[in-house]
Amino acid sequence: MNKEPTATPNPETEHQPVAYDAEGRPLYAHPPTQTPTQAPAPSVVHVARPIEPEHPTVSPERQRLHERSKRLYPTLNLSAGEYVISAVRRHPIGLIIPLGTGTLLIGIALSILFNYDLISQNMNSTLFDPSLVIVPLWVFTAIVALGMFISFYVYTNNKFFLTNESVIQEIQISLFSRQEQTVSLGNIEDASYTQHGILQQIFDYGNIRLSTEGDETTYRFSYVASPKNHIARLNNAVEAFKNGRPVEGSED
Repeated sequence: MNKEPTATPNPETEHQPVAYDAEGRPLYAHPPTQTPTQAPAPSVVHVARPIEPEHPTVSPERQRLHERSKRLYPTLNLSAGEYVISAVRRHPIGLIIPLGTGTLLIGIALSILFNYDLISQNMNSTLFDPSLVIVPLWVFTAIVALGMFISFYVYTNNKFFLTNESVIQEIQISLFSRQEQTVSLGNIEDASYTQHGILQQIFDYGNIRLSTEGDETTYRFSYVASPKNHIARLNNAVEAFKNGRPVEGSED
């Protein structure tokens, strides 16, 4: 059985029209291969930034409050026109235990130091040579006093500031360790306070808590005096900032 020869396509005539339609458009036996079109490159928009941006207009009253805050709180990094509305500090009740314990220990050490002869006579014996007691007692007293100072310094240098633009928290971790956290009012999602126990209700102190949008970071500040008033002022400032209203108020 003989196979019919297969026609070999002629490259020169393969892409030529074999007929024309009624409107004169060419018809091809093999439509020409179309080169795939490449997707257009994404357009890049460049925003021109002025070489010297215009400074925001600050009212004289706002500038006065800004200068006052810079004078009262020189360590704060305040932007132009930013001022402190509320400075939140810890309630002194948190110092009772460390300072009270230290005072008691120092009192006992000094009492032994200045009444050592009387104590020896009452016990009808000489416990130790006085020269072997004086130096250790003074060293012990100095160590306890230093511990009291460190506790007081760390406790009182933990601060929380509300400004018309942000919340600034200064955290004193130890005597030589310190950090600062700044959160814009527009990023605060929730602000609340808690009071647990009868002591916190009687002496009006508690904890405040802030949570931010996006990264869901939580900020806490404990032993806050009058936490309800501070949270109310903070929520009013956040609401005004997010709604585009001026954040009013100044520290009393």
